Amino acid sequence: MNTRIITSLTLSALLASFLLLGTGCGKKNVIPPDAGAETDAAGGKNIKYPLAEGGFSQDHLPKTGTLDDKQMGNSGSYADQQSDDFKRKHGRCSDNLFPVYFDFDQAGIRPDMVQVVTRNAEYLKTIAGKRVIIEGNSDERGTNEYNMALGERRAINVQQYLTNMGIDARRMQTLSYGEEKPLFTGQDENAYSGNRRVDFIIK
Repeated sequence: MNTRIITSLTLSALLASFLLLGTGCGKKNVIPPDAGAETDAAGGKNIKYPLAEGGFSQDHLPKTGTLDDKQMGNSGSYADQQSDDFKRKHGRCSDNLFPVYFDFDQAGIRPDMVQVVTRNAEYLKTIAGKRVIIEGNSDERGTNEYNMALGERRAINVQQYLTNMGIDARRMQTLSYGEEKPLFTGQDENAYSGNRRVDFIIK
């Protein structure tokens, strides 16, 4: 084999090595220090969920709802253009409904949010013919997969609470956006706390 062919093969091998090394440099996900610990809807027992790294399996994720683009179109654009005070009070909720907020890495309904869920249930009873989509959200800390599952657990807990208050489960659908649709864009606790939220969209 002549020197020209050997040189060509060596250069090709080096180029392939550099390309393979370059593909390993992706976005580094940050996992919260106490990620994985959840409280059930009743606020009682602790449930441990697998994290997105270190042996995480997609099979452990709760199933999330799926909606087409037309159904999703009602969620958000108006609220995103409002003041922070408006966003904090209304989230991306439909009229006469209010967001439920959650503690960091928790899916249990906080005691101070029970009154909000109760108020939303009372309004839903006055529009019995309408469906509601319960949208779960999280802040950006943690992996995408973990946050999608966390948003869904939040939505499911709220749905269960509403069911216990007499809202027909067939009227409700859960959907998780995880960290994908932040309402507050800062990277501090004020923004994070505003994104740990469940919204209610009437259809």
